[in-house]
Amino acid sequence: MSERESMPYDVVIVGAGPAGLSAAIRLKQMANEKGGDLSVCILEKGSEVGAHILSGAVIDPRALDELLPDWREQGCPMAATPVTENHHWTLTKTGKSEMPHFMLPPFMHNRGTYTGSLGNMCRWLAEQAEGLGVEIFPGFAAAEVLFNDDGSVKGVATGDMGVAKDGSHKPDYQPGLELHAKYTFFAEGVRGGLSKELMRIFDLRADCEPQVFGLGIKELWDIDPAKHVPGRVIHTQGWPLSETRGSNGGGFLYHQKDGQVALGFVTWLNYSNPYLSPFQEMQRWKTHPAIADILKGGKRVSYGARAINDGGWQSVPKLTFPGGALIGCSAGFLNVPRIKGTHTAMKSGMMAAEAAFEAIQAERSADELTAYTTAYENSWVYEELRKVRNVVPLVKKYGDTVGTGLAGVNMWLEHWGIRMPYTMGHKPDHESLWRKDQATPIDYPKPDGELTFDRLSSVFLSNTNHEEDQPCHLTLKDPNVPIDYNLPMYDEPAQRYCPAGVYEVVGEDEGEPKFVINAQNCVHCKTCDIKDPTQNINWVVPEGGGGPNYPNM
Repeated sequence: MSERESMPYDVVIVGAGPAGLSAAIRLKQMANEKGGDLSVCILEKGSEVGAHILSGAVIDPRALDELLPDWREQGCPMAATPVTENHHWTLTKTGKSEMPHFMLPPFMHNRGTYTGSLGNMCRWLAEQAEGLGVEIFPGFAAAEVLFNDDGSVKGVATGDMGVAKDGSHKPDYQPGLELHAKYTFFAEGVRGGLSKELMRIFDLRADCEPQVFGLGIKELWDIDPAKHVPGRVIHTQGWPLSETRGSNGGGFLYHQKDGQVALGFVTWLNYSNPYLSPFQEMQRWKTHPAIADILKGGKRVSYGARAINDGGWQSVPKLTFPGGALIGCSAGFLNVPRIKGTHTAMKSGMMAAEAAFEAIQAERSADELTAYTTAYENSWVYEELRKVRNVVPLVKKYGDTVGTGLAGVNMWLEHWGIRMPYTMGHKPDHESLWRKDQATPIDYPKPDGELTFDRLSSVFLSNTNHEEDQPCHLTLKDPNVPIDYNLPMYDEPAQRYCPAGVYEVVGEDEGEPKFVINAQNCVHCKTCDIKDPTQNINWVVPEGGGGPNYPNM
């Protein structure tokens, strides 16, 4: 059996998203300022930087201004489309009302923000990082956390390549590579597999609320130039989820450059009806007259899906452990009311980098970077998230109309410096489903192929590909649970919550139902790992380079 080779670094970063890239850049900036050298590498499971990045996105440039003050002049693609208009619509089935701008606290406005492809921004950040000497390895998935004898994190190992479905080694087999570091940062994004394992091992969630999630489903459209207004930002709430008791979420539509709009729909994953399909809700949302009018005569060019953290301030776990730290969406810094998390993710990476650089300068390694936690608790990220900590729980508890009103009052009071004397909690999303006999099936219309589509044609547009002869990365703790428990209890909701058609129940009409996993369709959204009611599905990384290949998402 081949021995794994190892490579030593000062800092290893798992994930080339905004947080990981910002951490790497900040580390190299500080090393250059001090005239020293620091070895930094980033592992990225996507086939290239940006391949797995999916966001709306409207970007607050606050962290980018701190990290690279001249980014506008240096060709960052995000600079192309400043936000010029901000609209918030409440939808009924056929109508809409617009929330007046003056009703929103100033921090909810989009002045000074930009809209564009976060994937392309990450590609640009990767160029800046490599220009500073950061080594980036796309197509290499970190599959295992390595530990020192004292239990501290030693680094990570990449997954083996060339392993067949049955576990045997194919002719092109290559063992994984070990990367050892003084400190390892985990920037895997929402519900990262290694981050989840670290939270368990080091009990990082002991003193925080459960993390809760939404599923964001996004499409890019080329639209009629006469309808395109670069920089126009629209957010919606209400219909269609308002028709299904126990569900909530909302839509977005951003006019970006080159005649494109990015549109999407987020379904909060605490929904109760097991017959609800977030994908179908997104398709239905597009049929609203106000949305359909914008898309009429246009063409859909891309599709993707990704879970997002909705827990906020009270759900941020302990950020450090011996030998490493959680940064970005691995920890969960999304500001849900603003629908923005890139700036907070970037800043978290920068703060962790500063703590690690200081420790390495002091010739420390594999200890706990408590300076990162201190920096976070004294940062604008902490204050920004604290102000809006009760918004999601209020809407979940009291519904769209009353909950949104209470949340608005809460945000204004916090803005005026009147801190609420309470912090509301969360309930894990997988605990919220009703039994199928308590729920009403939802009749979704068939796709028309022009405005609405099916899941398989959608996945085709995500450029998703996996080596088929490899172990399934969607693992079941108990293979009998889907048919023996989830099917009779919930009509197996995996058939509906997955936005890529990965899970099917076949043979039910013949009386011999079978649970089928089409792992090659997986767009790495992580919904199954989150929403499965028995937590029986565990998402692990597939062979490096597999998954979606998003061009402009």
